Amino acid sequence: MAKTSSKKNSNSPHAVASDDESARGRLLSAASHLFCKNGINATGIDAIIEEAGTAKTTLYKLFGSKTNLVNAVLESEGKQWREWFIGAMEQGGGDAQAKLARIFPALKSWFAEERFYGCPFINAVGEHDKDAKQFRNIALKHKKIVLGHIEKLAGEFGSTEPAVLAHQLGLIIDGAIVAAMISRDPGVADTAALTAGPLLGQSKPKKKRAEQLEAV
Repeated sequence: MAKTSSKKNSNSPHAVASDDESARGRLLSAASHLFCKNGINATGIDAIIEEAGTAKTTLYKLFGSKTNLVNAVLESEGKQWREWFIGAMEQGGGDAQAKLARIFPALKSWFAEERFYGCPFINAVGEHDKDAKQFRNIALKHKKIVLGHIEKLAGEFGSTEPAVLAHQLGLIIDGAIVAAMISRDPGVADTAALTAGPLLGQSKPKKKRAEQLEAV
């Protein structure tokens, strides 16, 4: 029988896969930071590989092109943001009204972060050709998932038009993100909450209103 070496073979498929995964993570993290802070067009490949500590050949091996890297960053950022945002609404339980009320406090905490540079999707669409569908499609996919969860809660809350309410709240959320990015003032979220208040108040179930009237 052949002897089994106790040393790890750095050329084994598992080792190569592990190295690639590590490099991929560093490249995504570096690109995400630089794209959000400086803009996609203003960020070159050299800046990304320098921050990630990888070779240019590694970037092209893993992503093929800068455009593919941008797509991967947006997909990754979107997934992480959705998990955080939906988690922030759901954390602590309670009814749908309590969950919807957590939207703007959650945004305020995000706005206060040192690395808050706005929404990657709004920024990406904003700095590219407005007729280009590439980044807009990724942004719409992200937005659909977020609005879908808000619509679900709006329906549970008793809104007569949960889809309309979700889009109204979505507009206030987007406006708050842009305003906070420009002003660097987390308090924008408080104003957004005041703006959203009447909408949430108007979405109480008709059934409950009828029951309240009958009880008078």
